[in-house]
Amino acid sequence: MIQFSALTGRRVVLRPFVTSDIVRSYIGWLNDPEVVRYSNQRFRQHDAETCVSFFESFRGTDNLFLAIAGVDERRIVGTMTAYRSRYHGTVDVGIMLGDRQVWGRGYGFEAWSILADWLLGAGGMRKLTCGTLACNHAMRSIAERSGMRLEAIRQAQEIVAGTPQDIVYYARFSTDS
Repeated sequence: MIQFSALTGRRVVLRPFVTSDIVRSYIGWLNDPEVVRYSNQRFRQHDAETCVSFFESFRGTDNLFLAIAGVDERRIVGTMTAYRSRYHGTVDVGIMLGDRQVWGRGYGFEAWSILADWLLGAGGMRKLTCGTLACNHAMRSIAERSGMRLEAIRQAQEIVAGTPQDIVYYARFSTDS
């Protein structure tokens, strides 16, 4: 397993998610239709038990489940996942900003950039990937602004609000500048 302690940016700290992060507000994000509107989490109901189960699924793996905390307050405003394949040198990353007060203020981009740079540098990965729905303009912007390039499209793959949506996949290599 690859160790991870914490990464600090101007406004955010990325640190391992811990069970004490499973609080009412976190569970609320997962059950908030607006927060999960582009996630398949929108089809599930979450409680402390399902959250602990998800947290436990990372134990003993190379994968990361991280809390995005505000530098000043240390309260979590979101989470990130990184599913790493040590053998292939690849990592697939996801992000959820649950605290709507930070939406549109650059927290997601900062957290994404910090983790992407670390994974493709000191983290030893050669390729970083992510997928999102084409209608998720905020995530597409984060991917593109962080130097990722469109790699593939699965046309009309998922339904959102009754309308088929493409899934778009982005990638960035450690050799990209």
